[in-house]
Amino acid sequence: MSYAIPLFIHLLCAAFWVGGMATMHFAVRPSAVATLEPPLRLRMMAATLRRFFVGVDASVTLLFVTGMAMILSTGGFRGLHWRIEAMMSIAIVMAAIYVYIRASVFKAMRRAVEESAWPVAAARLNTVRKLVMVNLVLGVIVFGVATVGRAS
Repeated sequence: MSYAIPLFIHLLCAAFWVGGMATMHFAVRPSAVATLEPPLRLRMMAATLRRFFVGVDASVTLLFVTGMAMILSTGGFRGLHWRIEAMMSIAIVMAAIYVYIRASVFKAMRRAVEESAWPVAAARLNTVRKLVMVNLVLGVIVFGVATVGRAS
């Protein structure tokens, strides 16, 4: 049971983060582009991302906490399976990209939206979109490593 609870939380957080990125990238943003003029679209995307990032903050934190708990509950770092090392490595890269988005690009985008600097806000949102796509691909790879690596 001591392993099952952190694993459950870990999987929920991973599904929230990766699934949320897919939803934002493939559904929310294209719908906003198709239906809203740039000022409204940028305001809506800033508000939506702000709310989503609160959940991602918690998810990323819990992913690292539960990941470490599971590693420690199975004997620590000695003799880790290659897939755990791969998932951790990719997770560190994903978290670094997310921190950059959250602390720099998104912050600049929100400031531009507040100042009605629409071209600047649009450029920052485009940067967020590209970086989220990178993280989405990396997240799918982590899911693949977790499942395929477990089966091998």
